[in-house]
Amino acid sequence: MNTYVSTVDTPAGPFTAVADDDGAVLASGWTSTVDDLLSFVPLPSVPQPRADLGDVTKAVVAYHDGDLAAIDGIPVRQSGGPFLTHAWTVLRTVPAGAPVTYTMFADLSGRPAAVRAAAMACAKNAAALFVPCHRVLRLDGSLGGFRWGLPVKRWLLDHEAA
Repeated sequence: MNTYVSTVDTPAGPFTAVADDDGAVLASGWTSTVDDLLSFVPLPSVPQPRADLGDVTKAVVAYHDGDLAAIDGIPVRQSGGPFLTHAWTVLRTVPAGAPVTYTMFADLSGRPAAVRAAAMACAKNAAALFVPCHRVLRLDGSLGGFRWGLPVKRWLLDHEAA
């Protein structure tokens, strides 16, 4: 399987995505280098640079331009155990502009007592934006953590609330 990488400028900073031949996102985040993505996800091949990843790039640009649903139809392929895989699927159902707490996310994932596991699903999410872990907050409403930095998380939440 071939993999491809592309970086686009966004208002929240450079965004890099890695996709496979089928157009599924394998890794993505607000960084200008693929090395930041490869440090936490194994890929089946060395990603080949491309100026554009087709539907993936179109969705990234459209989302940042205000079409918050543009990311919803993009396929994502991540490896993880049953809970992680399910939790990532659940994250894709959290609506833009309606963030949930880690406790609520654990409940939505079917394991209300597993708040730490829910937080771990966010931390292990390699496909940021397409699996919108930025939509999960601490119980007190504070931002919590975000691999790509709290200013990016704040920008995304403000963008989705507008």
